Amino acid sequence: MSLKEKIKSNKKLKQLTLWVLTPKNQARPRLWVRLFLTPIIHKKGKGAKICHRTRIDIMPWNKFYLGKNSTIEDFATINNGVGDIIIGDRTRIGLGNTLIGPVTIGNDIMLAQNIVMSGLNHGYEDITMSIHNQKVTTAQITIEDEAWIAANAVIVAGVTVGKHSVVAAGSVVTKDVPPYSIVGGNPAKLLKQYNPESKKWERVK
Repeated sequence: MSLKEKIKSNKKLKQLTLWVLTPKNQARPRLWVRLFLTPIIHKKGKGAKICHRTRIDIMPWNKFYLGKNSTIEDFATINNGVGDIIIGDRTRIGLGNTLIGPVTIGNDIMLAQNIVMSGLNHGYEDITMSIHNQKVTTAQITIEDEAWIAANAVIVAGVTVGKHSVVAAGSVVTKDVPPYSIVGGNPAKLLKQYNPESKKWERVK
């Protein structure tokens, strides 16, 4: 059994570990974790940049990686507390974005401003217990290479956005987006797809 599994299987040890790493009822790691532990465990590719005014809530038990020549802009929040955050090469995470794992973002991707991607959902079924105290569930979000997500979009848990696809501004994406497609709306619907035979982007009827 790995150290991670031992901690998770022992309630008291798990509580102690969480207290050492984070203040009570807080998601943000303690300063010593951010200054010393995170740089040792989590790596950045050559030329990668995390701007100064970002909130990096990175825990040691899940993965975080920022690829070569990729950027996380100011006022973004990155949280891997319940799932890995993997960001590929030459990708830009825009101003004010929120990424809550598990999220995998590919190469050559543009994320505009104020986008939310959360692979986490809160349990609510037990009405005798506050939602805050119920178990969370997670489902992988994947953004494939060359996609463009426009401003204020929301990508919910479990969704894959296909290669070279576009999500229009303000969209709420609740279903997978096929490669080479444009979606928009709330909930997002398929608007256009690239036709390799005509070599044109065609409206979906």
